[in-house]
Amino acid sequence: MPIFLALVLFEKWWGWRKGNDTVRNMDMISSLGSGVTNVTKDVLGLSLVVISYQWMVSHMALIHIQSSFLVYLIAFIVLDFAGYWTHRVQHIVNFFWNGHIIHHSSEEFNLACALRQSISSITKLFIIFLLPAALLGVPANVIAVVAPLHLFAQFWYHTQHINKMGWLEKIIVTPSHHRVHHAINKEYIDKNYGQIFIFWDKLFGSFQEELPGVQPVYGITRPVRTWNPVKINFAHVWLLAKDAWHTKSWNDKLRIWFMPTGWRPADVSTSYPLYKIDDVYRFEKYAATSNASGFTAWIWTQMVILLLFVTYLFGNIATIGNPAMFVYGAFVFLFVYALTELMDGNRYSLAWEIAKAVLAIAILYKTGDWFGAGNWWPWIKYVLLVYFVASVAITAWYVFSSPQKAVSY
Repeated sequence: MPIFLALVLFEKWWGWRKGNDTVRNMDMISSLGSGVTNVTKDVLGLSLVVISYQWMVSHMALIHIQSSFLVYLIAFIVLDFAGYWTHRVQHIVNFFWNGHIIHHSSEEFNLACALRQSISSITKLFIIFLLPAALLGVPANVIAVVAPLHLFAQFWYHTQHINKMGWLEKIIVTPSHHRVHHAINKEYIDKNYGQIFIFWDKLFGSFQEELPGVQPVYGITRPVRTWNPVKINFAHVWLLAKDAWHTKSWNDKLRIWFMPTGWRPADVSTSYPLYKIDDVYRFEKYAATSNASGFTAWIWTQMVILLLFVTYLFGNIATIGNPAMFVYGAFVFLFVYALTELMDGNRYSLAWEIAKAVLAIAILYKTGDWFGAGNWWPWIKYVLLVYFVASVAITAWYVFSSPQKAVSY
């Protein structure tokens, strides 16, 4: 987490220094909030396994590779192959797009948006794409080691500050390739699904190079218009549910989930039209509710405090134990929700801030501590009590002082 944050802030500084700042404050904080919710979900193990990789190895392996170097190399290549197809399915099937929409929701392209990962995909449906590894007998513990390394290796190319990279463009996914993938220009949309190796796209017909005369425009064609990552995570599936409810066709009620991404029943599309970006070069980006320096400073202060809370959870999760760690996780999600609702200028943000404070103060009252932190800092409960009360008061002040109309900065 500190390394990722440092790199995100470095990119912000680099862009400012070069006169090409690609990182807006609120967009960055929304991305960080999304990263916090995703990693908290993963650390708490909030997922459902239908078919495990270990089960496939045990029942389907044809051989068992012995070479340590070869087994890790095969695991990496097979993971990338599985990642390509998982990624492609997420883009082309309505229901599965919900698990990926968060990653494309930013209207910027920078290292921070790489942290926008899904919390809605609690069921790992695409384990079947690892069948080649299972047939070769790649051990489950090897996959467990290689998978996070494979994920981390996808972070660096989310930037506009690196141009084309010569001969590497033919082998690996580069920033140029991934700028195309995140773009909504008609020339670029739904291209370059590769995660580490670009040759999958060339092999399966989904490759598109970045064109010199076509500047990529980022985001999604039906913009989410919120900084709240929890809302973004479930926006598309909520739309599908509403459309399935409203359509009069029973056939459409069923097939809407598995139709191409963006498909809507004809009767619903007419009765309940949605805004969609038609001209990607002329649309207003979603912006902050206020450009006041005090408001920005408070939002950043809250984000730093959130990261401290999350760091304490991850550093002491074994001591915190079960079920207390899930209570802590609920607190983290409430924190992100309240903060990003305030960033949106939503008056209900005060209710969420109060809910966060009530939960936290109840923990302090019931246990006389903050999940064991008093063992290191006996005074911590008093500091936290003051913070939670102050946070509610400051949120109330911003809510009732009527933030300015949305402006871009």
